Amino acid sequence: METNIATTPFGRRPMTLGMISSQVTARAVPKDAIVHKWHVFQDIKDARIALGATDRALAILDALLSFHPDTALYGDSELVVWPSNEQLIRRANGMPPTTLRRHLAVLVECGLIIRRDSPNGKRFARKGQAGEIEQAYGFDISPIVARAEEFKDLAEAVRSEKKAFRLVKERLTICRRDIVKMIDAGIEEGVPANWGRVQQAYQAIVGQIPRTAPRQTLEAIAEELEGLWAEVREALESFVKTQKVAANESQNGRHIQNSKPDFKFESESGSGNKDEAGGNVADTDNVRSLPKRELPLGIVLDACPNMLWLVKGGGGIRNWREFLAAAEVARPSMGVSPSAWEEARTAMGEQQAAITIAAIYQRQDQINSAGGYLRSLTDRAKVGKFSVWPMVMALLRAKLDASKTTGTGTGAEAAAVDLEAAGKVVRTESRLEISDALRRSLDKPGRGS
Repeated sequence: METNIATTPFGRRPMTLGMISSQVTARAVPKDAIVHKWHVFQDIKDARIALGATDRALAILDALLSFHPDTALYGDSELVVWPSNEQLIRRANGMPPTTLRRHLAVLVECGLIIRRDSPNGKRFARKGQAGEIEQAYGFDISPIVARAEEFKDLAEAVRSEKKAFRLVKERLTICRRDIVKMIDAGIEEGVPANWGRVQQAYQAIVGQIPRTAPRQTLEAIAEELEGLWAEVREALESFVKTQKVAANESQNGRHIQNSKPDFKFESESGSGNKDEAGGNVADTDNVRSLPKRELPLGIVLDACPNMLWLVKGGGGIRNWREFLAAAEVARPSMGVSPSAWEEARTAMGEQQAAITIAAIYQRQDQINSAGGYLRSLTDRAKVGKFSVWPMVMALLRAKLDASKTTGTGTGAEAAAVDLEAAGKVVRTESRLEISDALRRSLDKPGRGS
């Protein structure tokens, strides 16, 4: 009794060494072997690239396995399935016939299945009188049993490589994030270091990361980044240790001074508190006595002419909007972090913060940490002890002094006009008192703008 199942046309198919190797492996399968066909199929999917199989080919293999009625495959059982092309196409989601034939050949080349051709090239099963299958022609899936351990080892190797690749990408992400945060902290806290060089080194390393790269390349880049991370970390830790030592020494010095027997604690501490309180009130009153009018843009630009360097095309700054845009350019060039800038804008107002940035930019060669200095001024602004008026007036006075020193009449006359215009708004120069820190940073005598 013969049951014709498929209608594959008869034809001669070439025999390859890969096909012969697969047949040899299939014949060597142990008779007591037993595998779960879907577990093995998952291993094949994971090792697909290593095996050289395609996604379409695996879709066909999935369909072929579904034609075998048992989930467990035994080494001593008949493992031939004989579906027709039409049946395979339906279970492979409507794949075109030409695509089906091409990817069936891929499965054979990869050694995942073996063709068992009938004399006329058709797929069918010959059954006996009792209904049992005596001979079947179609696709032998015995390599699924014979190579199950091989597929498992390949899949584990692929999974391990994927895990290693994921871990090195995580190392890169964490390291990049930490370095950026530490550079930001170092700039904000005024840690003495060449942060510009550090940023350049960081950008040079990060610039080596390609869009797609093997794990080994990413490992090498990660090691470079971790080396830079260690350098930046060491610089910050050394600074923190130095600060702690200085604080301890200062505390010990005060303790020794207070322990002198002739020290009159009550009277001197009382007068000290009084002086300190009086100074705070004077500072606050001084700031409150400053004009409530906003500084004219022309006076600000005369005091901070370096802002004109930041205008594209060499044009001037015609309004406050353009001035704010120039301040946005100046901020990152000085190493002022976005958080410090946002805090200053909140405490001072956008325009006052931009004037502060302009003044710091004008004297940036005399300021060690622009970000730290801006935070200090922001803290004073929060308690009403800071105004941009003294800062701008100090710059104008320094400009006038420099013009007198160099003997440039035109510059001196312009500076005198600026001060005269400012005097119309500020009644007396003596009322524009400046803190010691601001005077040291922005009003050093004998230095030009």
